[in-house]
Amino acid sequence: MSQQPIQNFYKDDVAICYGCGKHNADGLHIKTFWDGEIGRSTFTPRPEHTAFPGFVYGGLIASLIDCHSIGTAIAAAYDAAGRAPGTDPEITCVTGNLNVSYLKPTPMGVELVLEARIKEMGERKIVVTCSVYAQDVETVRAETVAVRVPSRMFKKEAD
Repeated sequence: MSQQPIQNFYKDDVAICYGCGKHNADGLHIKTFWDGEIGRSTFTPRPEHTAFPGFVYGGLIASLIDCHSIGTAIAAAYDAAGRAPGTDPEITCVTGNLNVSYLKPTPMGVELVLEARIKEMGERKIVVTCSVYAQDVETVRAETVAVRVPSRMFKKEAD
């Protein structure tokens, strides 16, 4: 498994995402560790992430899956290209589609484990499946379409 999360290799000027951006002080700071086959992440919801007493807000879970799946897609794309993460040209993906199935209520007060796998790897499109586990019980399953885009589209224009 990678010693560093893929998010550590995102360029500073684009690492501001609420879910995974290392430069977003108020963000969730999701970290994806890629082992060449599975992207793994963990997250412990805070009290403000409650939907109903005792259960995690579904929108938070979707955000976790979104950022973790994109991180997995980026790590896998670097792997497929035989390149180290963060090397130029930078590989950047955005979410093209996110389909989430809530299988069981996800309890508060436990660490959530996310496991993502590559279902399909194309030139511009990467399909990722992701499951969320609470105490070894799968509570959510999702499929994300990650679309590769040029990282320059996120660069601020000089005044």
